[in-house]
Amino acid sequence: MMPRSKMHRGVLLRLYLFIAHLVPMIAPSVLRRRLRKGKEHPKRWPEKQGRALAARPEGTLIWLHAVGLGEVMSLRGLIARLTALQPDVQVLVTSTTAASAEVFVRNLPPRTLHQFLPLDAPLYRKRFLDHFKPNLCIWVEQDIWPGFVHDLHRDGVPQAMVATRMNAESFRLHQKAAKLYRDLYGVMAMITAQDDASATHLRRLGAGPSVSGSLKPAAPALACDGAVLERLRDALQNRWVWAVAPSHPDDEQIAIAAHDIVTQADPTALLIIAPRYPERRDEITAQIGGNAPIRSRDEIPSQDDRVWLCDTFGEMGLIYRLARAILVGGTFGPVAGHNPWEAAALDTAIFHGPQTANFAHDFEVLDSAGGALKVDDAEALATALMHHDQPELAQNARDCIAKASAQTDKLAQDLVALLRPA
Repeated sequence: MMPRSKMHRGVLLRLYLFIAHLVPMIAPSVLRRRLRKGKEHPKRWPEKQGRALAARPEGTLIWLHAVGLGEVMSLRGLIARLTALQPDVQVLVTSTTAASAEVFVRNLPPRTLHQFLPLDAPLYRKRFLDHFKPNLCIWVEQDIWPGFVHDLHRDGVPQAMVATRMNAESFRLHQKAAKLYRDLYGVMAMITAQDDASATHLRRLGAGPSVSGSLKPAAPALACDGAVLERLRDALQNRWVWAVAPSHPDDEQIAIAAHDIVTQADPTALLIIAPRYPERRDEITAQIGGNAPIRSRDEIPSQDDRVWLCDTFGEMGLIYRLARAILVGGTFGPVAGHNPWEAAALDTAIFHGPQTANFAHDFEVLDSAGGALKVDDAEALATALMHHDQPELAQNARDCIAKASAQTDKLAQDLVALLRPA
């Protein structure tokens, strides 16, 4: 175990730890209200109170925490490297959203267990930490909980923050509690940032990060049902297929308009619309004329269908394998982008709109290497779909993945070293 210094407990940290004692007074009613709204897992929500936990795996346990779906899925490449370097290690992954659990479990790496992170209250933390007794805690991207950081440090458990992402808006919010974050960062055995801008923001908050890049490019390809894939490829084999995913209304409007142009040149072209929120299916069906085949009904497009609505959750691995090109969702509206690397890992040519702030560094890397192409409107998208060298786009993106993977290799080695005596 690494030697540890005493944690500085400034006013804000002491206030946070005091208020956290009040959380169990309101947590049950809040969780049940969220459960009724479908925002919590119907069977596993007690995990957020540190109850009904899965059995602890035997041996050394590395705990990684990430907040939501995209962040959790990005952990798979790092987990593969950690377990390859340390054959006796087991991995615990926590997250907070129901969607993250649903999709991650479908893509679960070997020797890996998923749980929901308990609310940051002393009683819940004690249940969780006494049960799992992690040997190393890794906080990923943005989510970090002061009570857990405090208790882990008290117990002598090494902690690291990796692939931290902090844009200008996030930095502004962190500045409001700068002294609190300075206390938390001060106990980390290692801090890394995704990019230079994030590293600069972290330094201004008192951290000393290195730049290790994003974890997302190093994640393995998303899984899918092989039998379903083969059946759909047979059904669509004479068609040129592309997709907009995970889509939002602004993206869908652009994609549909572009598809109108594309089908004038190639009537066999098929557009897959894969909404980020499947419950929008009725809204999207009305927009495209009300008679499109729908994936959740197990409907397969006929030769006369120009659009296919794939409204099932967690099937991006299937969609990226069927599509030759992808318009990355969120890039034509306020969402400001989704992860482009999942498509790149499956050799799907990547196009995106101008709004990419949520993944700014990722798109900059891809665009500068010729691994993705920015389009500003439906006409530009249609032109790119019909005339741009899409195999070249896909190959350049794969080259970016290879380079990023080397950074994740080094990060995994540094993290495994934290498990060893100093």
